[in-house]
Amino acid sequence: MNDDLIPWTVLDSRTLLDAGHFLRVHAQTVVLPDGRRVENYYQIEQHDFVLMFAEDEQGRALMLRQYKHGPRRVSQTFPAGMISPGEDPLVAAKRELLEETGYEAPDWTALGSYVVQGNQRGCTCHMFHARNARKVREPDSGDLEEMRLERLTRAELIEAAAAGDYALLPMIAMLGAVLLPDLREAMAKAASRG
Repeated sequence: MNDDLIPWTVLDSRTLLDAGHFLRVHAQTVVLPDGRRVENYYQIEQHDFVLMFAEDEQGRALMLRQYKHGPRRVSQTFPAGMISPGEDPLVAAKRELLEETGYEAPDWTALGSYVVQGNQRGCTCHMFHARNARKVREPDSGDLEEMRLERLTRAELIEAAAAGDYALLPMIAMLGAVLLPDLREAMAKAASRG
């Protein structure tokens, strides 16, 4: 780590758009470490969310095939969802897994929390690996999206990548995080240090 890098100083922030807890856009006035002043440095606030690589008792990943309006296409996604205000990310992950898939898992590992957009912030993705999930009920997400649950082997997950079946960057990040054991362990170790 390079500790001599200095964060920017925020002098002012004004809200340009407030759509409640779904989206806020701010214009900040910031001062860079070299003294330059930047007006209207835009920041976006969106709901933080959880993303889970959940495996059933046979080691198959619980995947959702669904349409996502951002990329405007159907693709494979891991179970995911918004964190309610004041909700703990792990509690949100367990809730979302149950709602979207009908599965519960007894074994959870936090893989860290990561800001989605490097310059505008956007939101934070809280990643988890769940093991030994078993079906306890029918899914009932209440989401706008239609989705189909699919259980894929690790080889099938890689085949889906080769076929271009993932449309969202966080899905690729999650795929790499869990399929590369050294990376998964490093992420889990960092997350445990909080």
